[in-house]
Amino acid sequence: MSETTLDRQPGLSVRLKLTLSYAACLMIAGVMLLAAVWVFLLRYVPDRVLIIPGSATFVDGVFPIRSELLRVFAPRAFVVMVILLVLGLVGGWFLAGRMLRPLDRITAATRLATSGSLSHRIELTGRKDEIRELADAVDGMLARLEAHVAEQQRFAANASHELRTPLAITQTLLDVARKDPRRDAHELDDRLRAMNTRAIDLTEALLLLARADQRSFTRQQVDLSLAAEEATETLYPFAARHGVGIETSGSAAITIGSSTLLLQLATNLVHNAIVHNLPEHGTVRVTTNAHAGTVSLIVENTGDQLSAELVSTLTEPFQRGALRTQTDHPGLGLGLAIVKSITQAHDGTLTLTPRRTGGLQVKVELPAAPPVSPAG
Repeated sequence: MSETTLDRQPGLSVRLKLTLSYAACLMIAGVMLLAAVWVFLLRYVPDRVLIIPGSATFVDGVFPIRSELLRVFAPRAFVVMVILLVLGLVGGWFLAGRMLRPLDRITAATRLATSGSLSHRIELTGRKDEIRELADAVDGMLARLEAHVAEQQRFAANASHELRTPLAITQTLLDVARKDPRRDAHELDDRLRAMNTRAIDLTEALLLLARADQRSFTRQQVDLSLAAEEATETLYPFAARHGVGIETSGSAAITIGSSTLLLQLATNLVHNAIVHNLPEHGTVRVTTNAHAGTVSLIVENTGDQLSAELVSTLTEPFQRGALRTQTDHPGLGLGLAIVKSITQAHDGTLTLTPRRTGGLQVKVELPAAPPVSPAG
């Protein structure tokens, strides 16, 4: 038995419960109607008739009394109650079946999903009601699961390829060194160290990406402006070597989240803006803002014109902006993918917009930290 399967005792089906409920409602309505007849009619009918001899009152025909009415009415009332019971059971069974029929389709779709097929959709038609909303919610869940599984499969395939590349190169270098003992050992050592560093960087990036996706971090107040300032100070020598100037501005932007991950987010954005810039005299502009309920970090850089189609793929893992100018620094292809995961883990939004004058604008919006109430 699967770990997620609960061992429950068998019970009545929902259809049978609804049927019994319908029949019970009809029976209660019938009893209440008979009670009303008794309270408002039969109760006021006399049980016997007193005729005074010599009275001027003349009774034409048979005068009804309560006992006679009950004797005639009770059997017929019993027959009516039996008919109501039969109608309640038969009609309730039919109506419950019609109401629950869409649930059979929902159950079938979820069972297909548990077997691994996520392409099936319920596509329930008709007016909007609770069952239709449930079916639409299940369809949306299946669509998101299918997209997530496809993304994970692509990510696993790309990660395997990226991890295999430095290992394969390392194996080739070792094979060449074995066949050629006179080869320069220092050159081999440098290349092996470079490949090992690349494999370590890639593994750490994958672990960081998984940590962001799992949201396994402690939340605290973080000022994005301080994170951006630390990132720019750390990367300033790197920017100088690439001939890129960095401009920072803005105000305090306090949010709730992981200081480590948000620093990594700012570092990735600034590093990405430096690497993918003009060959000479490039510029990176870093700005932080605080608005009602949100804070933002905006990183812009100069560069060539970028198409909207290319920009839309940059946050996917292992997608590199091949059309940008700094092709001598290919990177891992995980920088913006990590930024996207960290942003989503902090319930924020990431927006990439190509600049009209060339380059890219990346905007991260996060929920602002709630104001601290004054003591006392």
